[in-house]
Amino acid sequence: MPPVAPPTESRNPRTADIDTLESPDVLRLLLDEDATAVAAARAAATALSRAVDEAHLRLGRGGGVHYFGAGASGRLAVLDATEITPTFGVARGLFTAHFAGGPGALTDSSVDREDAEELGAIDAGALGENDLAIGITASGATPYVAGALRAARAAGALTVLITCNPAAPLRDLAEILVVADTGPEALTGSTRLKAGTATKVLLNAFSTALMIKSGRTYSNLMVGLVATNAKLEQRAVNLLVEATGEDAAACGAALAEADGRIPEALVRLLTGCTPGQAREALAAQPGVRAAVAALGGHAG
Repeated sequence: MPPVAPPTESRNPRTADIDTLESPDVLRLLLDEDATAVAAARAAATALSRAVDEAHLRLGRGGGVHYFGAGASGRLAVLDATEITPTFGVARGLFTAHFAGGPGALTDSSVDREDAEELGAIDAGALGENDLAIGITASGATPYVAGALRAARAAGALTVLITCNPAAPLRDLAEILVVADTGPEALTGSTRLKAGTATKVLLNAFSTALMIKSGRTYSNLMVGLVATNAKLEQRAVNLLVEATGEDAAACGAALAEADGRIPEALVRLLTGCTPGQAREALAAQPGVRAAVAALGGHAG
């Protein structure tokens, strides 16, 4: 008996006449379908929260987050992992995206290694018990992801599967299963559409929630951002103004004295402590709020 096709490969009756419509109606149909993908991702929040909490425990023990994927799913994972360091100021390697076939396949879709299960096993070969392995596959059947999850599980890493197929063949390889049931695509089988939207939403939500839990934000402000250009330098000053109510001159001076380290400048401005005290408090505490409390201050 042939394998059952995943829902993402089914035809969508709502878009059967899409090629007969004018552009505004085509766009409305596509965007309406995308809206259902966000709802599907939201329905997976409970399972995703388990992955966040488990990842937080493992990062506290020196582990890291490893994404494994191919095609559109894998490229979205690369995008998410790449943005973590500039957004939250964490060390490179805390999040690592492994793409089937490596950098060459990432930028050239004609190089397709998603069926190479052995490559997944090789890419997951260095994982340990403090790591989190997240397989990302719309169909829930990608062999590269299968190889990675098997190897990761054998090494003692926690395994997670993010998929758009409730009956994903790889579900038994995952200790945490995160399913966004997006159904058939607007264009049959084009999983860069709804499945891609749901996958991006889930990855963004996962990494952001994990960084919030790790103390990498203050309120809804990105205090860990790395100011690598003039726009981001101004954003850093504006952030300090928003968080403290101090004027831009005082915030700029505090930021300069902290060598551009926003958390240090923020703790100083909120407590009136010395630069050394701010550094020590942040080294001992998980985030700005905890550092401020340790110094006897009040975080608004």
